[in-house]
Amino acid sequence: MSDIQHAHIAHGVDHVAYPTFDPIGTVRFYRDTMGFPVVHSICAAGWGKEKHPDFIHFFFDIGNDDRLAFFYYFGFTKPEGLPVGDSYSTFPEGTPEWFIRSRHLAIHVDSEEELLEYRRRLDASEWPVEMQIQHETIESIYTHDPNGYMIEVTRALRPVTPQEDLDAALTIDALVDIAAEPGHDMGMLLARKAELIIERAAAWQENQDALSTSTEGASR
Repeated sequence: MSDIQHAHIAHGVDHVAYPTFDPIGTVRFYRDTMGFPVVHSICAAGWGKEKHPDFIHFFFDIGNDDRLAFFYYFGFTKPEGLPVGDSYSTFPEGTPEWFIRSRHLAIHVDSEEELLEYRRRLDASEWPVEMQIQHETIESIYTHDPNGYMIEVTRALRPVTPQEDLDAALTIDALVDIAAEPGHDMGMLLARKAELIIERAAAWQENQDALSTSTEGASR
């Protein structure tokens, strides 16, 4: 079996892409307000097998070799009377705001100073910060771009520990196990997670004992 099978070989986000009906506002928000340079664009005329308008696909550098991209289709105007939501991800009237806001893009910064600099830039623009919140391990500011997409800028309040990584893996394994069951809820998730802890405890202890033995041997 090849060593590459099941290995983590990805290197982060190449780009995330959205449609825009407002290229002027999009450039003013990301390039002129946030300070993300335009690094690539594609002018596509007569593109693909399906009949659709000519378009431009343009990219902003958001750091760490990651890019945020937009499609602008010439002559394709935004339909009137869309329900709540952004350009294409729309929801029926009455959809809870917390559900709509769950779809967003978060951009990482390293420090409080950098986070507050983005707050300063946004508050001086047409798109001021709507929320600044400290979560469990992060602090974030939020706004909506000219297309209605929610944008988050976030910094870590502290490092995530290996124990938290292990807890996350357990939680998601438990979720996968119960999500197909009718009426699944938080109680079922926590019960399954407890079962997994018990099932895996012996293997964890065996691994810890092996690590301890290896460390003691190396120190002699």
